Amino acid sequence: MSFNVPPFHAPDAEPAATSVRRSRTKRRRSRLIALGVLVLLVVVGAIVFFGVGRWLVVEDPLASADAIVVLSGQLPERAIEAARIYHLRDAKQVWITQQPNPADRLAKLGIHFVGEEFYDEEVLIVLGVPADALRVLEKPAANTEAEVDEISSDMKAEGLNSVIIVTSKPHTRRVRAIWNRRAGPSLRAIVRYPDDDPYDAAHWWRHTRDALDVVREVLGLLNAWAGFPLKAL
Repeated sequence: MSFNVPPFHAPDAEPAATSVRRSRTKRRRSRLIALGVLVLLVVVGAIVFFGVGRWLVVEDPLASADAIVVLSGQLPERAIEAARIYHLRDAKQVWITQQPNPADRLAKLGIHFVGEEFYDEEVLIVLGVPADALRVLEKPAANTEAEVDEISSDMKAEGLNSVIIVTSKPHTRRVRAIWNRRAGPSLRAIVRYPDDDPYDAAHWWRHTRDALDVVREVLGLLNAWAGFPLKAL
């Protein structure tokens, strides 16, 4: 008796080996792509981190305007710069904004409060700006949006077309952005900052003051671009 046994064929190992090689190649390619994306993100992050300090600083060419406006803060540098511009004959008036203050509450305690706007006036007068050229804006403004609203409202009421706004270096881009969104196209703002502003745009992360400025300005810009969903208390 004989049996017909079919011939034995060894399984073809080539397709399996090829599949393994292809799988390894795909994994290697995926790792390289992920690494490339990570490196790109790190580079972009570094560029943004080291460059944001400079990016916040903008300045318009100085030109004649109807008034110079000293925004609240950074005493006495802003007032000094406003006096310098005034003596260049670029404007005949200097306006000063004021912040909300505890004067009424302190008065009940018999304490007289003098706000920052008082010292701004004093600096300007000492530097030769006539008292009759100075004006403190009537409404206290809790933030830059409120300052811009009051300035633009007074300009419209008096038929003025342009102002020179003096603020600090890191605040300039946000001032311009807020002005463009809230003041209207018929009113022009020339944004300036003091030459001796101590803000270190190239190394902002080295100083607590500068770092706080950068964080505040970036958040303020995001709020402006989003349409001011966050309101000051």
